[in-house]
Amino acid sequence: MTFVNRNWMRGARVAAFAAVAAGALAFSALTFAQEVAPEQLALARKYVDLTDRAAVFETTVVTVGIDSMAQLLTQNPEIEAQLDEVIGDVIKEYNGRKGDLLDQFARVYALRFTTDELQQIVNFYDSAVGQKLAAANSEVNMDLQRILQVYENNLRVEFFAKVRAGLRDKGITL
Repeated sequence: MTFVNRNWMRGARVAAFAAVAAGALAFSALTFAQEVAPEQLALARKYVDLTDRAAVFETTVVTVGIDSMAQLLTQNPEIEAQLDEVIGDVIKEYNGRKGDLLDQFARVYALRFTTDELQQIVNFYDSAVGQKLAAANSEVNMDLQRILQVYENNLRVEFFAKVRAGLRDKGITL
């Protein structure tokens, strides 16, 4: 790859990242600026509560705690016991803050769905089948990720081989 092409590719990646970041910031600003009816927000929150089987808040806080511990232990391995205690205390501080995150999730749903649609969604997740789906979603998502990973690995090998064959047909060898 030539220097110009490498720079162009690098520039394209930076531009793509900037576009995604700008889109996320614009959506974030829109989410907080837009008014949502209280009953619509309440239905959206009920949906979030009905489907929070993965305990996303707790999992995130514990993951951040583990990451912090690993980072700090590499700097000073002798403080493991004290660090464990302090991280446990900090995790406890976050216990009462789950609602803040779930309210933000609910707001996203409230902006995307009408009150009637949210009522239908809540009715479904209140049903036996909806509860079964909510309970199974975490495991199903892991299975789907594994399938996608295998597919992507196979696609990567096949795609690369086809590109090389196409280049060989054009008299280019790598």
